[in-house]
Amino acid sequence: MSAPSPALSSPARSAADASAPTEAQLLDFARRAAADAPLIASLPLSPDARTWLRLDGPGGSEAWLIGWPPGTGTGWHDHADSRGAFVTAAGELREHALAARLPTDGWRTLELTDGVDRERLLPAGTGRAFGRHHVHEVLNDSPDRHAVSVHAYYPPLPRIRRYSRSGQTLRLEQVERPQDWQ
Repeated sequence: MSAPSPALSSPARSAADASAPTEAQLLDFARRAAADAPLIASLPLSPDARTWLRLDGPGGSEAWLIGWPPGTGTGWHDHADSRGAFVTAAGELREHALAARLPTDGWRTLELTDGVDRERLLPAGTGRAFGRHHVHEVLNDSPDRHAVSVHAYYPPLPRIRRYSRSGQTLRLEQVERPQDWQ
């Protein structure tokens, strides 16, 4: 292994890293926002499609309040180089995730090994933080009840990679950039 690059330990880089919100701070922000009843009530809900409001996140992070109609979800995706957190504010969400570090670029199809799948239920008031390159899908399984959640990412999302999954095969389908969803 080679020695760390001097640029990685420069004072300017260290100051930027030191001021960036941690996963724990992103989760704390999402928890506080999810507990803000007037904020949650301000989100217009659609019976057919997810709705969202952009929030001011901590330390330059990107944050969103998202409404989930019954039966909706994100599909498999990651947040590229951003770390993040989300908390369910109302209803219940289900997260399916991969407990595996995937290559970051240069692939279109991967065969996943057995044992990489994780699932968690996130009722109102619960959430989770995650690191870079976390591949997951989030769902509102309820047949008749909306869910609402708060999400925060740092650095602000440079891209989202969307995947399809068939059995143990994960395929990169699309790369979205901020201009695609704002």
